[in-house]
Amino acid sequence: MILSIISAIANNNEIGMKNTLLWNLPIDMKHFKETTTGHPVIMGQKTFESLGTSKEGLPGRPLPNRRNIILTLDTNFKREDVEVYYSIESLEKALNETLPKDEEAFIIGGGQIYRLFIDKADKLYITHVNASFPDADTYFPNIDKNKWEKIEGAKYPKDELNAYDLEFVIYKRK
Repeated sequence: MILSIISAIANNNEIGMKNTLLWNLPIDMKHFKETTTGHPVIMGQKTFESLGTSKEGLPGRPLPNRRNIILTLDTNFKREDVEVYYSIESLEKALNETLPKDEEAFIIGGGQIYRLFIDKADKLYITHVNASFPDADTYFPNIDKNKWEKIEGAKYPKDELNAYDLEFVIYKRK
């Protein structure tokens, strides 16, 4: 299995505030959907619950066309529409047993989950958002340039739908 992280981060590694994104960038949402569709996505319970409301009215809505996997310490959290794991060890065991070596799985947030997996990931798909958000309360871990090598990048200038200049970058572990 190839373990990748995908996130949009601002100039000071900001990613969120009060369990919401700091921006609405349609080009980044399109990039996220195109990159993760058809692959397993792994997220924390708070990130899942921020994705809207299920048909049953519960917080959290599975992302379509992806295997949705939740990692949480809350053993009372149970859902029929997603896979739930309560430890990194049980999650890793399940992924290793069910995914082929060439299958890519994506860590999609939030901050705590990124910190847990940054040293386990093979690749990073980072949207660098050219802006600062002093009110942010959630941050992406530092990308150590001694451990990560930029292998691809594409810049997108701000436009009428996207308020900030962006760069989509793929990093590979050195």
